[in-house]
Amino acid sequence: MENYQKTKITELPCPHPIANLPKDIIEMKVKEGSKIRNLMGYAIGKMESASTTEILFTGTGKAVSKAITCVEIMKRRLKGLHQITKLFYKQVEELWEPIVSEAGLDSLTVKRNLPAICILLSKDTLHANEPGYQAPGSFDALWIHSLKEEALTQRKKRRGGDGLGKGGKHPGSGRGERPKKSRS
Repeated sequence: MENYQKTKITELPCPHPIANLPKDIIEMKVKEGSKIRNLMGYAIGKMESASTTEILFTGTGKAVSKAITCVEIMKRRLKGLHQITKLFYKQVEELWEPIVSEAGLDSLTVKRNLPAICILLSKDTLHANEPGYQAPGSFDALWIHSLKEEALTQRKKRRGGDGLGKGGKHPGSGRGERPKKSRS
């Protein structure tokens, strides 16, 4: 491919994986170079208005993780949002032209499947039996549980573990205790 350069990228049309979306829904198309600050300023402003009840975040390829980050920020700022997440593949067609036209090389068309994500956030209740549904606050319970476990582990480390000292086999050989002298 060192003799070719990419000249055109075309995203082939594909239907949204979330059915029955309103025509006037706000769609945040997250791109690889998008600034999260700019996306969130606009999206939060729209969702705070009473007229907007739903917003759709989409990202393809390297922008998938950025779209997820935007959604998580949005859910922390605006409590009570219902979520439906759908993963799918978008087909992209790339046209590669030869760098030196005299070399006798033909142009190439490459079709690639890129991972994509579509996340719907809604102030209104969504279908709970829909695959990919996440209720408001459902992530909090998971995080609270894991934070409690982490705090317990940290406390054990500070205390010296299981109370059996550094070695762990013989009581009394840990920090702060002197070994007992035997009188023989």
